[in-house]
Amino acid sequence: MNDATTLLSDSDPAPVVIDHAQGSSDLFLTCDHAGRRMPQSLGQLGVSDAEMERHIAYDIGARAVALRLADALDATLIRQVYSRLVIDCNRDPSVPSSIPEISETTEIPGNIGLTDDQRLARQVEIFQPYHDAIAAALDARLSAGQPTAIVAVHSFTPVYKGEARPWHAAVLYNRDARMSLILKRLLDEEGGLVIGDNEPYFVSDLTDYTIPVHAERRNLPYLELEIRQDLIATETGQAEWADRLIRLLPKVWAEFQAG
Repeated sequence: MNDATTLLSDSDPAPVVIDHAQGSSDLFLTCDHAGRRMPQSLGQLGVSDAEMERHIAYDIGARAVALRLADALDATLIRQVYSRLVIDCNRDPSVPSSIPEISETTEIPGNIGLTDDQRLARQVEIFQPYHDAIAAALDARLSAGQPTAIVAVHSFTPVYKGEARPWHAAVLYNRDARMSLILKRLLDEEGGLVIGDNEPYFVSDLTDYTIPVHAERRNLPYLELEIRQDLIATETGQAEWADRLIRLLPKVWAEFQAG
């Protein structure tokens, strides 16, 4: 572990990528767990290559689906490139699980015994730039008078601590269920899909950051989408789910606007 308070070097990638920065769509996409990069100064946090392939490191398939959506809809997408094991960009940094010492049943040795300065470096150099980029983009859209609905793209593991999850996808929400429930109804109408309603997760101020801070505090409509990872682990599955959402998300927004 590097004891220096500077985390990222010039050879490390920037923590945030913006696609379609001037996107014309009212839909605004985020992907908190798009990547699994590690800063060179941290090595691999003592985590094996096999574990880095798992959900504990990133949201498998979410980046590819979000990029397909952004390209097809001309929607701005803001995505974070570092592993959630470095710092979870969908957790308040004050929450212990923001930098997990154990994820599911896997110990993360490089996260044990961190100093306050080391924790702060991860927040300042990875977490904050990502959320600053989202805030700046939303401010610019507000100034331009562009309507905005946030769509947070995530994926979930099909088996968690030995328990199989039956849902193909799920919609999540906190204080405002409207867009999420419209999408759930449309997905149910597709047939052959089991769609979770705030399952296997739900949005809260303690367990989430992007939706409570960027959507709810701004009073912006939103939905949070979870897709089961085995369904989007391949390019074929990614295309199938992206095509479905490319078709349905504009319908969700139109129905929401119609009241």
